[in-house]
This record gives sequence, structure tokens and C-alpha cells, in this order.
Amino acid sequence: MINSIRLNEYKVLIYRIFLAYFFYFITRVLFYVYNSSLLHVESIYDFLALCYYGLAFDTTAILYVNLLFILFSILPFLKNTLTGYQKFLFYLYFVTNLVAFATNFVDFIYYKYTFARTTIVALEVLKHETNKATLFSSFLIHYWHVFLLFLVLSAFWIYLYKKVSVKKSLAAKKIHYFGFSIVGFLIISLLIIGGIRGGDFKKSTRPINLLDASKHVKNIVHSDIVLNTPFAIIRTLFTNSFVKTNYKNVTNKVILEKIQPIKQYHNNPKTKPNIVVFILESYGREYIGALNKGAKITNYKSHAPFLDSLSQHSLIFTNGYANGRQSIHGMSSILAGIPSFKDAFTSSPYPKQKIESLVSTLESEGYNTSFFHGAANGSMGFLGFGNILGIDNYYGRTEFNDDSQFDGFWGIWDEPFLQFMKNTLDKKKTPFFASVFTVSSHEPYIIPEKYKNKFQEGSIPMHKCVEYTDYALKRFFGEAKKQPWFSNTIFVLVADHGNQVFYNEYNKAINRFTVPIIIYKPNSKYVGVDTDLAQQIDIYPTILDMIGYKKRFRSWGRSLLDKKSSEPFVINSTGNIYQFLRGNYICTFDGKKALGFYAKDDKGLEKNLIQHKNAEMNDIELHCKAFIQDYMERVVDKKLY
Repeated sequence: MINSIRLNEYKVLIYRIFLAYFFYFITRVLFYVYNSSLLHVESIYDFLALCYYGLAFDTTAILYVNLLFILFSILPFLKNTLTGYQKFLFYLYFVTNLVAFATNFVDFIYYKYTFARTTIVALEVLKHETNKATLFSSFLIHYWHVFLLFLVLSAFWIYLYKKVSVKKSLAAKKIHYFGFSIVGFLIISLLIIGGIRGGDFKKSTRPINLLDASKHVKNIVHSDIVLNTPFAIIRTLFTNSFVKTNYKNVTNKVILEKIQPIKQYHNNPKTKPNIVVFILESYGREYIGALNKGAKITNYKSHAPFLDSLSQHSLIFTNGYANGRQSIHGMSSILAGIPSFKDAFTSSPYPKQKIESLVSTLESEGYNTSFFHGAANGSMGFLGFGNILGIDNYYGRTEFNDDSQFDGFWGIWDEPFLQFMKNTLDKKKTPFFASVFTVSSHEPYIIPEKYKNKFQEGSIPMHKCVEYTDYALKRFFGEAKKQPWFSNTIFVLVADHGNQVFYNEYNKAINRFTVPIIIYKPNSKYVGVDTDLAQQIDIYPTILDMIGYKKRFRSWGRSLLDKKSSEPFVINSTGNIYQFLRGNYICTFDGKKALGFYAKDDKGLEKNLIQHKNAEMNDIELHCKAFIQDYMERVVDKKLY
């Protein structure tokens, strides 16, 4: 019976996988030893804590590398314990593991030059080198000690592997053998899925990426201790769309004229108001009546009465767009002015660099900075990216510390979490900057039970969630206006992206990217309706213009208050195609050439005018190319400051 349930095979499999963890730990120690001057850690305890956090990243890498080995170890072939089959597993195990293992050794040396774990980008660069053999030989000669360490540790790994072997046996009862094999296969498969995702099966998470290492550290460079190189390569293997371009006719002069990547404003006197930015989850422009008065939508109904009311005292932008398609795109676009196109900037190999942003510029002016998100701390990579930006305080579900208000899916309900945010801000020294990312207006479209009769289903399930979040905002502003800090605060409300659409107007290709942009400052001159093109990356320079920030700063966006320095435009991507809006036209661009031009009101992209290309269209295409070229160069070459 014991032979039939394969306990010995499973025990040996666990031992062999454990060996991988052991040797990954050794390489993490060696990585630190070789780079201790760059990665100084205060104590052994702190280092071990980083190693502990690194287990999730080790698990993902080890499971990816060993998928075939595990599969062939558990499939019920009856002859699994025989010498020949075990020899096959031996070679499969070490061919895959030692190749991955070797990449860690590369970073013992290479890290000093890149200040980051090696990703697929480095391999892509190497692919274009014609003297690979020379480079490799030079590496072996100059860093022979690294190569020697690899050989010694590999030999030790092989030695330990052979110390524990599978006992030869034959299944006594095949029905038991296959039955337990199926059960074992299902359990192990489930564990692998959880391990590859980062050890979490919850709906609110996505597989961990490079950015998640940053959420565990106070010093951002320590995220490279948490990571391992196989993980960095695997996670960027099919995601790196960040490649520098060199378009014909796009010179530095063109970039300076069209993009003006370095901004400086002198429109307003220097002031230091508090700044609060609301990033409203999935809160499309469609839902807010004040932003649709000129849309001429038959039988239109608003689902945001409070925002409609607030808009009467605000500066609103009725032609605003998102620069990305996902929540993780929104944070970088809004707070750092960095859009995402095919892939999220924050999931790329490049976010761990010095980034000039709304956070860094305000901190240079003496602001305390905070980020609020009611989901599990680190969800969506917000904590990691917040650490990269240098945000002083992160407040999540952990800090809220009351799971009776957890919605069961994403995080703390918006109403109590915004009250928690208000109470936290009450204790802050001014001036402060705070940003909050709401969670309730999202699939699976649920609201607190006590409000089920207050906010109805509406035309689509999303409508009741929109109304609930609008109510949560009303409650926040109702309480906040009682505080002394309120009257000297700039509030910005913007969505990360849209969601469910009811009106056909918003189902058009371009309008799927529409988001509200509302700027409110109590009793100020910032009141009215602006119909110019606006986008998320414009928020960062707009705020700096409003407060009279006089220094030069990097920004691809423009101040929405400045009507003289640059022409309004919008850029985003479907994931494959860039969309560039400016002047009288919408341009679709595949990364190499324009695919189409459409009249600015043709939001459904129904009539392609490319056969009648004119001077304005040519200039728009050049503008699009200049943006992409400067964007890719600054991201890849780490010139975001």
C-alpha cells in the first residue's frame, strides 16, 4: 500500500526542490557580499528579513524553472523509481536549474554597472553584440573567482542531490497507485499556481513582479536583495516593450519643440496649499452629469450627484482622457506623469530609478506625502511604486485595522476608508500632499448591505457602485470642510480608467479612455468648464503651475492652466496601437508608421482619412513619434529626473 501511494517519491521531490531554495539563499548572501558597498544593510537581522521576503520571489523562479521536472516526477508512469528514469530526471533537473542558477552569479559583478538585477533587456542588448565569445572569455578571466564559486556550489548541489534517492519499488495495487497519483497531481498543481503567483490565491492580487520587491523595503536599493536574477529575467521575458526608437526626422530640436520635456512656469505666485488627489477606481467620465452637458446623449442620467454639485464650484475638463488601460497605469501617469502603452511602466524592467514626480517636487518644497489605498498593503504594486517615488507614508488595509469593513474582494469600503483618510490628514502638519486610490467602484459590483436600498442597480451593475463612491466622497468633503486645513487645499479628482459603459457614445474606441478631471479649491478662481484636450499626465505639471513652483522639472504633460506654452494633445495605447489626439485629428500609430487619421469628432474611428493626408496630419505624426522617442529614451536610459 505504501508503495502505491508514492510517499517516498513525494518526499524526495520536496527535498530536491528544497535544495534549490538553499542554493538561492547562498547566492543571495554572495550577491550581498560582492555588492555590500552599494547595498549596505544595518544588521544581520535586517538582512535575514530581506531574505525572508525574498522567499516569494525565489518560489516563483524555482517553480517556473522546475515545472517540467516536477511534472515528470509526479506523472504516474509506473517506472518512475527505476534507475534509467531517475537518471533522466537528474539531467532535466540540473540542466534547467544550473542555467537559471548561473544568472545569479552574473549579477555579482554586473550589478555594479547597472544598479539593478539583470532582466531580459540585458539579454536583448547582448543579442546584438557580435563578439559574444570574446566578452564571455573576458568575463571568465577577469572574474575567475565567480566562475569558480559557481562550479564549487554546483558540484555541492549535485552531491547533496545524490545523497537522497528514490527507492526502487513497484506498485502493489495499480488502482491505488493511479488514484493517489491523481490526487497528488491536483494538490501539487494548486500549490504551483499559488507559488508562481507569489503565494496568494486571492482575487485581489495579480502575479508578483519586480515592483513588488520594493514594498518590503525602506531603502529602495534593498529590493535587489529581495529579488533574484532568474525571477527578474522570467518576469520580463515576454513583457518588455520598452525599446528605444530612432525615427527619421525626429531630432533633439523636434523633441524640444514638440514635446518640451523640461517645463518651467511663471504664471502664479509661490504658495503652499495642501494637495489631495483622488484616483477614483474605474470611474469613467460617462457617469458624471456635469461632464456630459455638451455630449447631447439622449435620455442621459447622471450617477454622481455630489460630483455634479462639486463641479459647479470647480474647474472641470470635459475632454479628459486616461493615458493607460489599467489601475497600475493610472498611478504612474497621474503622480509621476509617466504613461503606459503596451505594458505598464511599473511592471517593466525600469521603474527602479530616480523619478522626478509630483511627490519629489512637493517634498523639495517641504510637503509631507502620503498614499492611501484600502486594499491589502502592496496590492497592485502601489506600495512598491510609492517607495520608488519616495512617498513618506503608506496607509492601506493594515493601517485601517478593521476588517469588519472589508468588502470581501478588493479592500475596505470607500466610505469608511475615506473617513479614515480624513482623520489621518487632520493630524498632519501642513503643507501636506495626499493621494488616495479608491476601491469600491469595481467588479464584482457590490456595495455595503446597509445601502442596498439606497443605491439601486441602475442600467448597469456599475451604477450603484458609482453612486456609492460618490456618496463616500460627499461624506469625506462634508467632514473635511469642518477642518482648518480644508480651505487651503487643492483637490483633484480623476479616474484611473473607465469601466462598464451604458451609452453608445462611450463605447466608441477613443471614448473608452475618457476620464473625469476635476480641480476644486474652496473659494478660488479655479471655476469653469474647459473643453480642451486633457490627460492624466497633465495633472502633475498643472499642480506645480498652480502653486507657483518656479524650478525646471521633467514632464511630458502640460499645465492645463497654461494656454500659451504648448498645444493640447492626448496619447494612449490600446496595447498594440498608439492613439494620438491633437488639433483637428486623431492619429493611430503602430510604432513605426501612421495607420490612420480621423476627424477629431470621429471617436469611433469610422472614416480613415489617411489617403488625404495633409500638412497638419504629417505634423501630428511627427509629434507622436517625437513623444515616443523621448519617452523610450528617458525610460530606458534612466533619465526620468
